[in-house]
Amino acid sequence: MTKAKSANKKPAGKKTGPNRAKTRPPAYSAEEIEAIFARLAATNPAPQSELEHGDAFTLLVAVVLSAQATDVGVNKATKTLFAEADTPERMLALGEAGVIEHIRTIGLFRNKAKNLIALSQRLIDGHGGQVPRDRAALEKLPGVGRKTANVVLNVAFGEPTIAVDTHIFRIGNRLGLAPGKTPLEVELGLEKIVPEHYRLHAHHWLILHGRYICKARKPECGRCPIADLCKSPEKAI
Repeated sequence: MTKAKSANKKPAGKKTGPNRAKTRPPAYSAEEIEAIFARLAATNPAPQSELEHGDAFTLLVAVVLSAQATDVGVNKATKTLFAEADTPERMLALGEAGVIEHIRTIGLFRNKAKNLIALSQRLIDGHGGQVPRDRAALEKLPGVGRKTANVVLNVAFGEPTIAVDTHIFRIGNRLGLAPGKTPLEVELGLEKIVPEHYRLHAHHWLILHGRYICKARKPECGRCPIADLCKSPEKAI
């Protein structure tokens, strides 16, 4: 005699109930994407990096320092650092201990100081003291990952790269523009949808939008220039 199946047993399949994962917002049409970036562009036609720098080297240093730190905090530290060490040669002359004295207010300052000395030496030994305009070469420098390389290529060399930081990663997923589980997935997703004529400044517009309007804890949807186009389930209006 076989046992009767429990009447309360749920069939295998998709999860149901309140613990079910949120469904992603619907994809945007090409016309909607065009409108989104047109409006972001209108708010700031020529966006600039908020990290203060004078050339490719000081930009590279500032971006390395910005990991797990605010741009405001980095700018305060680099104001005095760059007065003494604005080239790889001068950074080496300052030494790791000297670098620490300037950046100790920044998170992970000891490891960052070590990386700045090492990357300065690498630039002198392998690139004639110049910052390379090459992603692979940049990513071989101590303390430099894909995001940092993308920022340098975009800001210093005018390449249409998209550097995915925490703001862009959040917006890509929250708005459903380019959902992804990793920064690389979001980056590649944005590359597919951002119109070519907006690609150069796209990551700046998205970073600034995430930093000042579509904030992590409390997005200010009431003053968002793309609120009527936004398909985020978190939209407050």
